[in-house]
Amino acid sequence: MSTDYLTARATLGARLRELRNEGGMDGKDFAARLGWQASKISRLELGKQMPPPADLRARAKAAGRPDLVAELIGRLNGVEAHYRTWRRELAGGHRPRQELAIAETARTRTIRGFEVSRIPGLFQTAEYARHVFTANAEFRQSLRDTEDAVRKRMQRQDALYEPGRRFRFLVWEGALHVLVCPRVVMAAQLDRLISLIGLDTVELGIIPFSAQLRRTPAHGFRIYDTRLVIVETINAEMWLDDADSLALYERAWDWLDEAAVYDHQAHRLIARARASLDLS
Repeated sequence: MSTDYLTARATLGARLRELRNEGGMDGKDFAARLGWQASKISRLELGKQMPPPADLRARAKAAGRPDLVAELIGRLNGVEAHYRTWRRELAGGHRPRQELAIAETARTRTIRGFEVSRIPGLFQTAEYARHVFTANAEFRQSLRDTEDAVRKRMQRQDALYEPGRRFRFLVWEGALHVLVCPRVVMAAQLDRLISLIGLDTVELGIIPFSAQLRRTPAHGFRIYDTRLVIVETINAEMWLDDADSLALYERAWDWLDEAAVYDHQAHRLIARARASLDLS
């Protein structure tokens, strides 16, 4: 979880506390007026819990300041724009998230990405993507719309062939060996990666196991031009657009890129991973 997100959440909590204090009420009295537990008031004001919009409306009304509802919800939206739980992101299945990815890709000229343990979505075959979406839906216990999600992921890949775009991706060598699908599917996926080497819009770098690193791989991320970083964690996806976060992730990408190999060297590593599948 980013420091910026925690700071924004704490700032919202401080504004809620300020609003209560302006009304001359302590936490216990304010909770009684709302019909809430006093502990809930404390958690919200300390930034330990995120309030839904309905709670913000209730607080503003209880404080005698319904005119501040728009401000409070605006602050909430600003916090949530940075931190999106997968439970909320995938409430309607994977397809809506893929549609959002298509939109972000369409408004971006250069995407830089890094993946630790799987093939980047833009480079996935349909069958590989099918296994990824199925496993994610099972793990997150979300709506299963696998086929719709696969179609949208394939649609997003049309951008790979549009002149003027650049897709600069780094992949940790381990991702070439992680089996999230049957071996025959993985073989086709590795063939797909090899076919992308040399495409004028794609730069695919592989970071070898043996590379000396200034920055160890931690988690995957994508940088959209110089305006947005999207970071995926187990429980959430962070959308970061502040200058400090952008600079930090650009430095991380640059340092990882120093250790990457391209072209025929990348081809050799991918081919070696394919040969290790032993499909005979």
